Amino acid sequence: MATSTFLPTLSRRSSDLSKHSAEVFAEADDHPVTVTRRDGEPLVLMSQREAEARAHLLDFAAQLITVTLDDRGTLAERMSRAFPWMLALSSADRTTCAQDLVDAARASIATDQPHLAITRLTSWKETATALAAGLGAVDLVWLETDDDEPVARP
Repeated sequence: MATSTFLPTLSRRSSDLSKHSAEVFAEADDHPVTVTRRDGEPLVLMSQREAEARAHLLDFAAQLITVTLDDRGTLAERMSRAFPWMLALSSADRTTCAQDLVDAARASIATDQPHLAITRLTSWKETATALAAGLGAVDLVWLETDDDEPVARP
């Protein structure tokens, strides 16, 4: 990639913070804002949610780099060592999960959208947790609320 992944797209002058602070803060709730200054380096204003999402993505990316540097076993086996919760998944699901997480991380970084990888990671982890708790071993019957007739799975 030629440009930095985490560059904010909107720029404001530092004087805007004093003159139009509510407007600038509202913009920073939606996306990072670069605040330019005459007397120093530009600053980036963003929500804590955004900063935490970026930190989670960087942590996840660091774990993936560690996995790729390990040459023992398949991608699914290596990722299961880094993410032990994956062991609750079937072998086929571990393979799917491993590739899905790598693809989601690549998409997140390429689009500067940390939530893509983090939600995928959370989804797979929650699935593994549910399976470990025995949820996958039970055949569920979905019932309509009015007459208790079985319906197709939603």
